[in-house]
Amino acid sequence: MTLRTTLAHAMLGGIAVLGLVASTAAVAAPLKVDTAKSTVGAVFKQLNVPVDAKFKKFVAQIDFDSAKPEAAKASVDIDIASFDLGEAEYNKEVLKKEWFNAAQFPKATFVASAIKPTAGAPAGTKYDVTGKLTIKGKTADVHFPLTVKKEGGGQTFDGALPIKRLTFNIGESEWKDTGMVADEVTIKFHVVTTP
Repeated sequence: MTLRTTLAHAMLGGIAVLGLVASTAAVAAPLKVDTAKSTVGAVFKQLNVPVDAKFKKFVAQIDFDSAKPEAAKASVDIDIASFDLGEAEYNKEVLKKEWFNAAQFPKATFVASAIKPTAGAPAGTKYDVTGKLTIKGKTADVHFPLTVKKEGGGQTFDGALPIKRLTFNIGESEWKDTGMVADEVTIKFHVVTTP
């Protein structure tokens, strides 16, 4: 074997390895989230009347392949100051220390630790998610059902995560009274990804 042949084989081998690394990286790349079509919100009861609110700014990162859900990764960072109750006065109030204390804790985060197919559900459609939710400096283990749908070349991820606001000290002093604002809150999300 000549030096030229050896170099050619080495170069071809190197190109093949680079190609494999590139293709692996492409598979492992996070999905592109369409923030214009995605939503994160919260539903709670005030004086027993349901209130729908939303977070206008958040960043979701999802690395998901339905063929390998055990390797999936997901996280969401929510900008607390973007919480919108539909009225400027209320929006300003919930950012205060007694509620979200947005000045000290500007972000809420969720990081998934496991995403497993739901037993008995059609393959690739429903999952059980566990992870850690941090709001106002408090972290709690959480779990919730997740529905995944393929739409065009993208996917949608829908879930509803029930929490207790007092677990995260949301509503201090007189606001601990759950007669005015219920302890139960449901965080709802609809995340749309594109090819």
